[in-house]
Amino acid sequence: MAQLWGGRFTKETNKLASDFNASISFDKRFYEQDIKGSIAHVMMLRKQGILLDEEKKEIIAGLESILRDVESGKLEITNKFEDIHSFVEANLIERIGESGKKLHTGRSRNDQVALDMKLYIRSEVLALEGLVLELMRELLDIMKHHTETIMPGFTHMQKAQPTTLAHYMGAYFEMFKRDHSRLQDIYKRMNTCPLGAGALAGTTYPLDRKYTAELLGFDGPTLNSLDSVSDRDYLIELMSALSTMMMHLSRFCEEIILWNSNEYQFIELDDSYSTGSSIMPQKKNPDIAELIRGKTGRVYGALISILTTMKGLPLAYNKDMQEDKELVFDAIDTAKGCLVLFAGMLSTTKFCTERMEASCLSGFINATDAADYLVNNGVAFRDAHEIVGRLVLYCIDKEIGLEDMSLEEFKEISPVFEEDIYEAISLKTCVNKRKTIGAPGPAAMNRVIELYTEYLEEFHSFDRYSVKTY
Repeated sequence: MAQLWGGRFTKETNKLASDFNASISFDKRFYEQDIKGSIAHVMMLRKQGILLDEEKKEIIAGLESILRDVESGKLEITNKFEDIHSFVEANLIERIGESGKKLHTGRSRNDQVALDMKLYIRSEVLALEGLVLELMRELLDIMKHHTETIMPGFTHMQKAQPTTLAHYMGAYFEMFKRDHSRLQDIYKRMNTCPLGAGALAGTTYPLDRKYTAELLGFDGPTLNSLDSVSDRDYLIELMSALSTMMMHLSRFCEEIILWNSNEYQFIELDDSYSTGSSIMPQKKNPDIAELIRGKTGRVYGALISILTTMKGLPLAYNKDMQEDKELVFDAIDTAKGCLVLFAGMLSTTKFCTERMEASCLSGFINATDAADYLVNNGVAFRDAHEIVGRLVLYCIDKEIGLEDMSLEEFKEISPVFEEDIYEAISLKTCVNKRKTIGAPGPAAMNRVIELYTEYLEEFHSFDRYSVKTY
């Protein structure tokens, strides 16, 4: 196995130990980041007079040829090498000779891998932001079409008050808006360049770390070389943000699964996002929603793993930190896949609006409005609450709804009731009179939809960050 550190050793590394130590099988994802980071490093070395102009040109041409060959499939990244850094450097030396040996001047694998990880994660954060925005756009589209689609709202899994499908979708829009905001914050906080930190104490070469940071699109260099190679906070933050986002997806999937059931029949999932049973021909299973719900635990596991790995590590770099990559890669891949699939499933879902509204006719979801009617007619709320409780008991005994009671029956329980009680407890009135911002009334909902539209338009072109790599 090709290594960068053999000079001090007199014996070959045990084959099992070498394989155990190697990271090429997973850090080969970094080939582009490693090469582009190396190009920026070489440009800085030339600016500082550490390399000759001809050496700079030769090294950059060699690195660019490696990048082209890897991307075209002409050059394969194999387990012959310990890691992606040794792969790139060994291939560079093979292609251009002695000049290639100067590539590593003024840097360590410690700051190199820290840079590669940051460059990779930064691009993945942007990709995740884009996917969350696409899901939010799908939610907003549903909201725009369903401001007057009445459905039951629930507490404790019991029908509680009438709301609208737009209002329901808006709750998830808020969740994913917070997810989007967290990803933005992570990007801002992590966007400092560790290259030039060396192994832990910087270097004696006159590096221009600010210039390197500018070339790679960072806000500036990291300010402590020990922390530069030890920091994995941004990964922990990302895993935490992804865990929260997956929790939101999982909750939404749980509702999709319930709404798709025979008992609810609020939605019909498209055939392209459903599967059947091997034995029961009538079945149409919400497998995508169930799998997303299940994969949430996988992302949680990544967060717990990296927290556990980092909790006892002294400064600076420790080999334990190599364990960050596989679990972070898997969590990102999982979250991205779930976002894409969920958005597709949602966009093809048919909402059974008549069934949703019909479901509101049971469960006494207009009981609070009946109490508000009494309050508006001079009855103290606590007394109104007790009166409506008696109404509900009466209806349960008669197996009817509040709206099915005669005015005489209302008056037997409270003489305050008049003919206008029926209008007061109608589903449309129950929803429409809730006009405060954040409520489901169409007027309030349309104002929120305007705000959400403005939010998404702010990121329409999705060019917040112009990243210059070299």
